[in-house]
Amino acid sequence: MSHPTTLVMGPVLYNWDPEAWRDFYFRIADEADVDEVCVGEVVCSKRTPFFEPYIGDVIERLLAADKQVTLSTLALIMTKREMQSVRDLAAMDDDNITVEANDVSATALLSGRPHAIGPFVNVYNEGTLAFLAARGARSVCLPVELGRDAIAALAKDAPTALEVLVFGRLPLAISARCYHARAHDLHKDGCQYVCAKDPDGMEVETLDGKPFLAVNGVQTLSHAYTDLGAHIAELQSMGVSRLRLSPHQNTDMPSVAAIVRDLSAGTIAPEEARARLAALNPAADFCDGYFNAAPGCERMDG
Repeated sequence: MSHPTTLVMGPVLYNWDPEAWRDFYFRIADEADVDEVCVGEVVCSKRTPFFEPYIGDVIERLLAADKQVTLSTLALIMTKREMQSVRDLAAMDDDNITVEANDVSATALLSGRPHAIGPFVNVYNEGTLAFLAARGARSVCLPVELGRDAIAALAKDAPTALEVLVFGRLPLAISARCYHARAHDLHKDGCQYVCAKDPDGMEVETLDGKPFLAVNGVQTLSHAYTDLGAHIAELQSMGVSRLRLSPHQNTDMPSVAAIVRDLSAGTIAPEEARARLAALNPAADFCDGYFNAAPGCERMDG
């Protein structure tokens, strides 16, 4: 079945139990109405050995379910070992698998062959978009802080497919330091993989106790989950053809995919979608501020 809009399940950003990680992707293969699925470690290379034994089985299951598979690279490369892992991915020759660059060094390695650009590569203007497209980028997931005017400007005569994150915590920053380890009085090199205690990120509050951000190892995310459901028709009219969902363990992601699919097909109203998303995760706060040129944590529509 073909769809006018491509739904993309982004990579798991958190340190999940390896079997939970495997079973999540198996369920996405079997139950989720998405076209493309991103697999791979984006945040911290120390996590890779835990789920690496299952990658082959996950890819096989996704391909058997007619999902396009994308292997996502690290968003911040700091060591020779990490650089070599990206070189290995870039050198892979498999027509069934696309590689997604999340660090600008990976874009150089992938130049000359079809590849994807993830949301961690800063693409803020038409010149950058044209440069990446000319080097082989078949799709670009735009940075999460762009508003409607910037997205519309980039989508006008875009030389490659554009993608926007429409559900999940917003990935805001990544650092060489590990806040998660520091919060537990641990050094990064002896972190004891403490980030696994928070499968959807560790909540961070302001000094007066208000929820503010979430920490996931070396990554900082928003506290609220973005929900651009009310704007999907507008994004489609701009020419955005790809919608990304970011996985959370506390949310039924196949159900989220079904809601976004219905929205993209115009078979449900945004108000119904908003209510269904809230029912899936009643404890979550939602936001769409960046899209509306407001503080990113704010909810403007709904």
